[in-house]
Amino acid sequence: MKSHIIRLRPRFTGAVFCLAVCLLCGAVALSRTAAGEPTAQTEPASLSVSASSPASPATSGETGEPVSTPVSEEMRGVWVPYMALSVQGEQAFRDRVDEIIETSKQAGMNALFVQVRPFGDALYPSDLYPFSHILTGTQGKDPGYDPMAIFIEKAHASGLAFYAWVNPLRVKTASTPETLADNNPAVQWQSKSETKRYVITWEDAMYLNPAYEDVRTYIADGVAEIAARYEVDGIEFDDYFYPTQESGFDETEYEAYREEAEKSGTALSLLEWRTANINALISLCYQKIKAANPAVTFGISPQGNLSNDTAMGADVATWCSVPGYIDTLCPQLYVNDQNAVLPFSETAETWAELTDGSHVTLYLGLAAYKAGTDADDGTWLQETGILRQQVETGRSLCCDGFCFYSWEQLVSPACQDELSELLTVFS
Repeated sequence: MKSHIIRLRPRFTGAVFCLAVCLLCGAVALSRTAAGEPTAQTEPASLSVSASSPASPATSGETGEPVSTPVSEEMRGVWVPYMALSVQGEQAFRDRVDEIIETSKQAGMNALFVQVRPFGDALYPSDLYPFSHILTGTQGKDPGYDPMAIFIEKAHASGLAFYAWVNPLRVKTASTPETLADNNPAVQWQSKSETKRYVITWEDAMYLNPAYEDVRTYIADGVAEIAARYEVDGIEFDDYFYPTQESGFDETEYEAYREEAEKSGTALSLLEWRTANINALISLCYQKIKAANPAVTFGISPQGNLSNDTAMGADVATWCSVPGYIDTLCPQLYVNDQNAVLPFSETAETWAELTDGSHVTLYLGLAAYKAGTDADDGTWLQETGILRQQVETGRSLCCDGFCFYSWEQLVSPACQDELSELLTVFS
């Protein structure tokens, strides 16, 4: 299996070092505090109240070093969302995969991040998740072929790495998919009083509830299944963690935890408790992926705004400072330098400092979907070459590569001037 894991290089240390250290120390302190809290339980499910100690990373020989395979290539990945794969019939799917591979290579890409679990489902035959509706129009209906196996075989034959992109918590939006399969565990859990809180309906959407150990194990078993059965180069979570900051989302579970914790000490705040739940999930996923196949990397693509990540329970600084959570990080820096709140260059430097000297490989997520459009008050139309400049900025910070969102926009007519500029630095 071809691997696109990249060894860390010494990174630039700049003026935002102190800010990064403050963020790092605060998150580490939270992780240590959470780990010392007592555990409350509800029947029949175990209710999370603290972050599990992170799993030991996969090691090689007696060195204790994380297993990875160095290559000389810079990551040049493109996200392939489920909408691009919404075709029916095996031949139509094969044709679409060929189109994606050909156009991605023409755009200078060397890796594909393919959405194989958009809605608590699977783009492959799974023992745990129903087939995705995007293949047949009906969730749970077997399309008669293995889409992910086809995609991986074709990608690797063409020299492209394949990363399985997973949405860990989202089951459905208000309208997509229209109907869930009867064998979907989310449906089965909701039908039983003792497990109905494993799935939460919020603003007409449905999410798995990471407060429960059973739910976290289900998600982790799902990614381990991919690592064990398929020659993926890595598995990638995106930024879908807690969908809201409002307490009503999981008030039942938090109050049960708080009442139990206060019997013997001080309870975590709601945000600290949620963060502990997500940390426990990420650590378990890492552990199970490495047990299934140590060569498969595990990465997360969080929002580019660290404050937003923290509010969602995404403890990025701990993931970067403590081994046993992630191998790679790809913040979604979907802005340009004219963004008043999150100017690209300054934000990229903050992320580079956060991962400086750590075990985590850093890629920058870039907004191909904004190129050549009137997004952000028309600032993407004021000049050509924004993506090229962002790549050059990332290289100056010794980042290990870039991931472009998304394939559909990367090959759109509006993006072609930007793409031409980009190819000048990809040669």
